[in-house]
Amino acid sequence: MADKISEDVLDKLIVDLFEIEGVKFGDFKLKSGIHSPAYFDLRVIVSYPKLMKQVSELLYIAAADLNFDSVCGVPYTALPLATVISVEHDKPMLIRRREAKDYGTKKMIEGKYRPGDMCLVVEDVVTSGSSVFETVQLLREYELRVRDAVVLLDREQGGTERLKKDGIKLHSVLTMSRLVDVLQREGKIDNGMRTKVLKFVEHNKFDTSGSQGDGLAQRKQLASSMTFKQRGEAAQNLVARRLFNIMENKQSNLAVSVDLTKSADIIKMVDQVGPHVCVVKTHVDIIEDFTADFVSKLQKLAEKHNFLIFEDRKYADIGNTVCHQYGGGIYKVADWAHITNAHTVPGPGVVQGLKQANKDGACLLIAEMSSSGNLATGEYTKETLKIARDHSDFVIGFICQSRICEDPEFICMTPGVKLEGGGDSLGQQYTTPRDAVFSRRTDLVIVGRGITGVTNPEAVANEYRLAAFASYQERISQ
Repeated sequence: MADKISEDVLDKLIVDLFEIEGVKFGDFKLKSGIHSPAYFDLRVIVSYPKLMKQVSELLYIAAADLNFDSVCGVPYTALPLATVISVEHDKPMLIRRREAKDYGTKKMIEGKYRPGDMCLVVEDVVTSGSSVFETVQLLREYELRVRDAVVLLDREQGGTERLKKDGIKLHSVLTMSRLVDVLQREGKIDNGMRTKVLKFVEHNKFDTSGSQGDGLAQRKQLASSMTFKQRGEAAQNLVARRLFNIMENKQSNLAVSVDLTKSADIIKMVDQVGPHVCVVKTHVDIIEDFTADFVSKLQKLAEKHNFLIFEDRKYADIGNTVCHQYGGGIYKVADWAHITNAHTVPGPGVVQGLKQANKDGACLLIAEMSSSGNLATGEYTKETLKIARDHSDFVIGFICQSRICEDPEFICMTPGVKLEGGGDSLGQQYTTPRDAVFSRRTDLVIVGRGITGVTNPEAVANEYRLAAFASYQERISQ
């Protein structure tokens, strides 16, 4: 704990972090759409060697009374901190990979160790504790023991309590409350900002009733019998919470798939159907005249009509590649889409890569498809569910044809929906809103040409909205 470190040292550290803009205050819109009064970017520490060395030493002091054989930094910000600890104190270091290489040893944990060795996990910031837990889980799979983790900043949003339930004691150098108290006292922020930050923390705590590992098993209610409001309260991911709230408030569980190729046509269509939908789904790579201005207009319509943007990119590569695809390139999807999706053929690395590009975002995993003869069935679907549960801070649900689990925080979205069922000449199989939501017990229907291909899309979108939401109300009233 930080009680081994003098008050003056901690106070100066807090001011130093503020001065290098490792912590900023104002009004920051996170990728989740939530507005936060504080923003942390502790990666900047690597550009200040003396401060990086000091932070690493304070982390070591926080762990001074602990017995451990090696250290492992949570990728990626904590890696240089763990490296300094290793070098300065002659402690072996282990490296956790984000994804396994497809050559060589293919190991996820690199370094020299023996089964039964005790490893200390090092992290920069803890919110829910999920990143620490993922690292601990992997170390344990390699027969290493983990009882403790050290962190520079505990945001006090439930991570300490959640980790404790999985046998991990978190030792923090700083807490959010101490940080804002010191900065207010030193005149760096006013009391109003201090109060705003503390209220944000209080109102955005993660559920501490269960552990990271078995919390899902402790749910007492089935997702298909709960209201969207109740499920929003159970969700870990802030984007999922926001989506459940939109669905409840707009009485809409309708997503429109605007698969048009001209920017102006897409914007016109979205403005027409926006009042009736909770999600607008795009295929950005089919747009022939894509520009940043198109993104700006789409974001303004999302604010105007209160819906989320879902870029249907279907990422399906190794983690490092999808990290660049999602966060970079000409589309920079992570900058504007609230939600994206991925195939799980590459394994969990695809989720880890997306999360690395945008930890405040949200991802849907493709568990089932609506096309005839598709291979997303059976064991593939089961493994997809496992990956989702292991990454429930970032994965918010599934693209599926029927409910694949009753975990309240996961949203099941069903594509291929029309007011009348059937199919097309390319193998697309259609189901009705009632069949999807009531009979198959999914949550949200995705409609494309059934809305965008008609002469009065606004009126037809409202028909779909009414049909899908009535089916949801019928289901939860059983």
